[in-house]
Amino acid sequence: MKTLVITFFVFISYFGQSQTISLQSFGTGFVSPVEITNAGDSRLFVVQKGGLIRILNANGTVNSTPFLDLSSLVSTNSERGLLGLAFHPNYATNGYFFVNYTNTAGNTVIARYSVNSGNPDIADTTGTILMTISQPYSNHNGGSIKFGPDGFLYIGMGDGGSGGDPQGYSQNLSLTNTNVAANPSRIYLGKMLRIDVNTTAPGLNYGFPSTNPFVNEAGKQEIWAIGLRNPWKFSFNRLNGDLWIADVGQDAVEEINKIVNPLPNTAINFGWRCYEGNSNYNTSGCAASSTMTFPFVQYARFGGACSVTGGYFYSGSAYPNFQNKYFFTDYCDNKIRMVNSAGVITTSTSFSGNNFVTFGEDMNGELYIAGITSGTIFKIIDSSLGTSEFDNNDFSIYPNPAKGYFNIKSNASNLVTKIDVFDLTGKLLFSKKLNANPENSFDTNLLSKGIYLVSIEATDGTNYSTKLVIE
Repeated sequence: MKTLVITFFVFISYFGQSQTISLQSFGTGFVSPVEITNAGDSRLFVVQKGGLIRILNANGTVNSTPFLDLSSLVSTNSERGLLGLAFHPNYATNGYFFVNYTNTAGNTVIARYSVNSGNPDIADTTGTILMTISQPYSNHNGGSIKFGPDGFLYIGMGDGGSGGDPQGYSQNLSLTNTNVAANPSRIYLGKMLRIDVNTTAPGLNYGFPSTNPFVNEAGKQEIWAIGLRNPWKFSFNRLNGDLWIADVGQDAVEEINKIVNPLPNTAINFGWRCYEGNSNYNTSGCAASSTMTFPFVQYARFGGACSVTGGYFYSGSAYPNFQNKYFFTDYCDNKIRMVNSAGVITTSTSFSGNNFVTFGEDMNGELYIAGITSGTIFKIIDSSLGTSEFDNNDFSIYPNPAKGYFNIKSNASNLVTKIDVFDLTGKLLFSKKLNANPENSFDTNLLSKGIYLVSIEATDGTNYSTKLVIE
């Protein structure tokens, strides 16, 4: 079992030496946004719980015509709704994307749709249903769907709802179970499913990966992992394929699970309802704890926290202080959290009035977050522009403030090989590869007066950043 280490994030002055998480309003006017994703280009696709998928452009404008309207198919009672969207890895050529929604009967539907052949900003309205999964209650629907590094579609399923998993769905793998026999698809509740959307099994619109742990057991071929309560957002690290799952707790703790790539093909058991995080919950009839995978980190429900919202491992380049950290938040306390490789959690102050329910990642790996209450999509930025590592490694920038030009002087044993200049929103304004010289000079006449972030890459492959003021 993992040991939880919590540190408290302290906001510092604008030019401090530690990252300061700030939010910049990027898109407004959304109604209950619950998912943000991209299709490999500059657009963001925002999923609204009521059934619309809307396009948010790189300049912050929102297309008036929805990409897709599924509102007539969707039930929105409680935690139901249009909850998930994933673009096929070959979307640029085949135009396929997949959605997860709760239908008017209250059941989970996984369906495939296609972009319109003549207009990339709208989709065809006729889809193909892949799976329909019976739901006993209106909460704990999961909702996230993502393509993994193996090209398979992963589907996060909650335990069916109510409280405490009263029917024991999460640990159940028996089709003859009293609570499953009349509704066989409920065997998928509390599980992570993995399907192959590029093949078809007899009578189905999808196939089974041959490496799934139960591929030879009828009715369970789709199951990849068990023991989840309500995996409200999971994602894959774009840099190395690691899987991060945020699983909402019952009464006491919220947990983050991490599975290192290459992902195992043997069944993973995340422990619910036997365990809530690292603590016993209801261990009657449970397998040995040694057979289960416990959280990478967890945090207690205090200070207003109530429900974890999973995010992404930062893979962008605009904010070096964010690198090597996984971002997540909590629906109730509106605090953004980061966890590093050592399992240390850093927590921001509260961005109240939002009720954050989803993060998003653009094509460059920069991060966004949505408030279901505010209807606003924010870009996550680092407003501190820390300089300590830059200075401590014998790099210098002068004159600063600059007017007309600035120079970067390198450590003689570790020369600058690349420079990127960003504005405070993280927009890349200038990028240039350099010959390894001890000193380089740059023209600033094309930059307006203001504050910028300069990021350099050195010959040892390390990145450093500092602030630059243009007069």
